[in-house]
Amino acid sequence: MRTGLTIGEFATVTHLSVRTLRRYHESGLLVPAKVDPDTNYRYYLPEQIATAQVIHRLRELDVPLTEVKSIIATDDPHHRAALVAGHLHRLEAALDRTRAAVVSLRQLLQPDAVALDVELRSVPARTVAAISAKVRIEESVAWFSRAMDELDAAFAPAVRCGPPGGRYANELFTGGAGAMTVFRPVRGPRGDGRIEVVDLPAAELAVAVHPGPHDDIDVTYGRLGTWVASHALGVDGPVHETYLVGPRDTGDARRWRTEIGWPVFRLTPG
Repeated sequence: MRTGLTIGEFATVTHLSVRTLRRYHESGLLVPAKVDPDTNYRYYLPEQIATAQVIHRLRELDVPLTEVKSIIATDDPHHRAALVAGHLHRLEAALDRTRAAVVSLRQLLQPDAVALDVELRSVPARTVAAISAKVRIEESVAWFSRAMDELDAAFAPAVRCGPPGGRYANELFTGGAGAMTVFRPVRGPRGDGRIEVVDLPAAELAVAVHPGPHDDIDVTYGRLGTWVASHALGVDGPVHETYLVGPRDTGDARRWRTEIGWPVFRLTPG
């Protein structure tokens, strides 16, 4: 007497092809409940349907086979959820990179759609509360967010006297790791934990404003760099950013305004 579902029946109820089920069997991912020694027919139990569907969804999300095996093998629901969440975070990061690339390409394909307004500005020396570290570029966004959280916790809005900013060493972009400094101008800056009192030197900058989300901020960098090459002499110094309006001010990314300051020598007076 037959026990269980044939591979064809199991394929029908799970929407997995017979070929896929055979491949999952060979890899040890989904082993049939019984294999007839005489006919080599595979039979599956109804209880395996849910497992097959989980595997199918995970593979649709491009979860590697080794990770799928770990997820299926564990009996701990919390561990299983953590494994799935880890892959979902990686997918979300990949989607963010794809979205940023698409936005940048659209801007690059219509470079003259919005004229870039550039201002030559003399920025005076300032004393600020800041956090600095050498950071890898792939970790820069997370590091920036944590550092700004610390600054915001240490200095209430009442003592802040200007928008936050950052200074980023050239090596961060050219070598993939470099010095990052994020700061807040505040009345009575003081050190606390990682927070230091930092004297920012005066600087001559070519300044442009990047409007909206940061997905295509590299395009504004490129346009500003083109302007600098045409009008002034760039110098070897940290790039300046000032967050006039940012994520901490509004959740509407269309309203964000980020000033980019490129260190320059002026070629002519004024």
